[in-house]
Amino acid sequence: MQICGFSNESFVDGPGIRVVLFVQGCDNACPHCHNPESWDVNSGDEVSPRDVIKMIKTATKRGNALSHASSKAKTAAITGVKVRGVTFSGGEPFMQAGELVQVAGAVKKLGLDITTYTGHTYEELLLRDDEATNALLGITDFLVDGPYVHELRDISLKFRGSTNQRIIDMKKTRESGTVVLYTGQ
Repeated sequence: MQICGFSNESFVDGPGIRVVLFVQGCDNACPHCHNPESWDVNSGDEVSPRDVIKMIKTATKRGNALSHASSKAKTAAITGVKVRGVTFSGGEPFMQAGELVQVAGAVKKLGLDITTYTGHTYEELLLRDDEATNALLGITDFLVDGPYVHELRDISLKFRGSTNQRIIDMKKTRESGTVVLYTGQ
């Protein structure tokens, strides 16, 4: 799989403290994207899902996180707060859905949740009806969907950049059969 970055800690890419994997390649190319270097599918670093899993395991170990963490993360670790989950961002994660499903399975075994960002809407992804997309939707806990629209930019929004984007609670959505938005509860 192709990746363009990895972060040991984030407080802005989903609920709680998170490890973030930025995948390479995007079929949206939203104007004013904050990560345009992730668009080119032929760029970035080639790594195996197994290597990504190792990176995540290393990042979630308390000692490693403390050695190069921010003061906020160090305080969280000292008070017993731990990494809550892993975020797949990009680029466009659904362009590498099959590989991310492999990573997500290992993440779940670690007891962590999955947040997946996409420039597509949930409804558009459902229309694809392909195995890898369905599997990634099925293992995702929180889906941040929709393209970034600069004219709808709102910096007060939690975990997203424009008002058209939604944070979908995927477990509740799967249970109810209708989109249920994440409320932070």
